[in-house]
Amino acid sequence: MALIDLQKISKHYSAQQILTEVDFHVDEGERIVIIGKNGSGKSTLMKILNGTLMADAGERIVRQNLEIKMLAQRPEFKEGDTVREAVEAGLEELNLAKQRYNELSLKLADDFENKALLDEYEKLSRYIEHHNAWNLDDKIERIIQNFQLKQYENKPITLLSGGEQRRVALASLLLQKPDILLLDEPTNHLDVYMVEFLEELILKEKFTLIFISHDRYFIDKIATKSVEVEDCKLREYKGGYNNYLTQKEEYLRTLQKQHENLLGVLKRENEWFARGVRARLKRNEGRKERLMELREAAKTNPAKIRKMSVELQREAKHFNRDKSVNKQKMLFEVKDLALQLGNKELLHDFSTRILQKDVIAIVGPNGSGKSTLLKALLGRIEPSKGSIKRGEFKIGYFDQHREMLDDDKNLIETFCPHGGDRVNVRGSDLHVYGYLKNFLFPREFLDKKIGVLSGGEKNRVALALLFTKDVDILILDEPTNDLDIPTINILEEQLTNFAGAVIIVSHDRYFVDKIAKKLFIFKEDKTIEESYRQYSEYLELERELKELEAMQKEVSLNKPKEIKREKTKPLKLTYKEKIALEELPLQIDQLEQQIEEKNNCLADPLCYEEIGISKLAKELEELEELYELKVEELLNIEEKNELINA
Repeated sequence: MALIDLQKISKHYSAQQILTEVDFHVDEGERIVIIGKNGSGKSTLMKILNGTLMADAGERIVRQNLEIKMLAQRPEFKEGDTVREAVEAGLEELNLAKQRYNELSLKLADDFENKALLDEYEKLSRYIEHHNAWNLDDKIERIIQNFQLKQYENKPITLLSGGEQRRVALASLLLQKPDILLLDEPTNHLDVYMVEFLEELILKEKFTLIFISHDRYFIDKIATKSVEVEDCKLREYKGGYNNYLTQKEEYLRTLQKQHENLLGVLKRENEWFARGVRARLKRNEGRKERLMELREAAKTNPAKIRKMSVELQREAKHFNRDKSVNKQKMLFEVKDLALQLGNKELLHDFSTRILQKDVIAIVGPNGSGKSTLLKALLGRIEPSKGSIKRGEFKIGYFDQHREMLDDDKNLIETFCPHGGDRVNVRGSDLHVYGYLKNFLFPREFLDKKIGVLSGGEKNRVALALLFTKDVDILILDEPTNDLDIPTINILEEQLTNFAGAVIIVSHDRYFVDKIAKKLFIFKEDKTIEESYRQYSEYLELERELKELEAMQKEVSLNKPKEIKREKTKPLKLTYKEKIALEELPLQIDQLEQQIEEKNNCLADPLCYEEIGISKLAKELEELEELYELKVEELLNIEEKNELINA
C-alpha cells in the first residue's frame, strides 16, 4: 500500500479550477518533485497531501499512524525560544524513546527472557533506527554548523531574519525525520554549501520526500520522480530534471503545433544540459578515479597526496588567466577595493576591470558581501578603502526588494507610463500584451495592480520591465528567487540575447553555469578569486582540494613515528608477523561468517527468542570488536610489508 494515495482529487478557488480528478501516489523512499508554473496548483497539491487543505472532490487515503510534516513559508516558533531550542523542538518523542530504550537495555540484562520487554525493546529500536536518531546530539550539532546557525544558537529566534528562521525550521524538520517530509522551495535562503549539505543528508538518511523547487541541479540530484502540474492535470516523469526534459520533449512532439515554442525552449535546455553538464561530468571522471586510487595509496605514500593537490591547484589556475579583450569598452575599473559592513570586514585588496561584454556571476557563502559589492559598483555605498572608476553607461538594476515597482499601478501603467498600449523593447515596437505573454502573463493580468500580485509574479513583472530599458549593463541580485522554472528559462534566454554586460549575484548553480562566463568568488580570507570555470565544476574542485587537505592532516598526524623509524632502522617482518600475515585473512573470513550468522539470528524472532536477545547482542558485540582488532592488525602488518618492499 502507498503511504499516501490521492484518487480523483479536484479543487477550485472561486471560478478558477486548480486540479481536476487527479491521482497521486507516494511510496516509501520516493523523492518526488512537483514542477509547474507559478499559480498552476503546486502548493495546493502539497497542502492537500499534507491534509491542511480539503479537496472539493476525490479521496485522500493515508496509511495509519503516518507522520507527515511540511516546511512552512512563515514558520512559527514557541515564544521565548532560543535558536537551539527551536531547532530541537519536536524531538521530545525521540529523546523519550532513547531514554526508555536505555532503561530497557539495563532491565533486559537481568531479565532477558521477558517477552513484553523484548517486544517493546524491538519496537523502540526500529523507531530510533527509522529516524536515524542513535547519535542525535551529533546530528543536531552538524546541522546547526552547516546551516550557519551556530553563532545564533543562544539568541532568541525572534531576532533572526525571515530567511534565517526558515533555516531553523528546516533544520528541525530534518532532525525529526517524519515518514513523509514536504518542502516548498527548500533551497531558498541557502547558499551553495548549505544546499550541498542538504543534498547529502537527504540521500544518506533515505528521506521520503515531496518537494517544490526551481533549483535544477538540486532536482536532478534528489528526485526519483517528477510530477508536473499543468492545465489542472498531473503528468509523471521518471527521475529528475534531466529525465523530465527528455521525456517532456518527447511528449510535446506528439502534440499540436501550438506547443512549438515550448518545445523549442525544452530542446535548447536539453541540448545545453547534455553539452555542458555531461561533458563536465565526463571530464571529472578521470580525476575522481585518481582521487579514489589515492585514498588507497595514501597510507604508504603521503607524497602522493601532495602531488595530487598540486595537480588540482594547477588545474584550477589554468582557467583563471585573463581572457578579456582589451579593445572592449571599460565599464568599471576597481583598484585595491576594501568593503566593511559596520565593524565586519567583507573584502580587501580587490582589483579588477569589468568590460562591456563581460557576463559575471558573484558567488560565495551567505553574508560574505556579494550584495554589498553590487551596491559599491552602483555607487550606493562608499568603499572603506580603494576606488571604483566608472565609465559613461546606463545601468539596469534588479534587486531582491523589487524597488522599481509601484504597488498602486497596474501592468499597463507600469509598462506604458505615458499612455497607450505599446512598449519599445530593444528597438522593436510591441503591444504590451504581446510582450508580457513572453513572461507568461495572460491578458486578464493587464489591469491588475502590482500590489495584489504574488512574489513570483512581481519578480516576473520586474524582469520584464528591466528588459524594456535601454541600458548598457544589467545588474541582478538573486533574480531567480521566487521564480518557477519556465520563467527562469525565459530569463536565461533574455540574458543570453542581451548585447551588453551582465553582473549577477546568485546561489543557483545551474543558472550560473548556464549564463556566467566569469566568476567573482568570495573566499574565507575576505578576498575575491576570479575564475573562468563553470561554478559547479569550481565547487567540485574546491571539495576535492578540501578532501586532500584533510587526508594530508590525517597522514601527518598518524605517520610521524613510522616515518622517523624508516630513516633510523631498516624495517623487516618478525617471525610472528609473517605467521599472522598468512593466518589473519582466514581468521577474518571466519569472523565475518559468524557475524553474519548472529545478524541473521537477530532478524529472526524464533532464533533470538531461543537464545535470548541480550545474550545474542553481547556475543555479536564481542565478535565485532575482535573482528576490528584482527583487521587493524592485518592492515598494520601489510602496510609494514609494503614499506619494506617499496
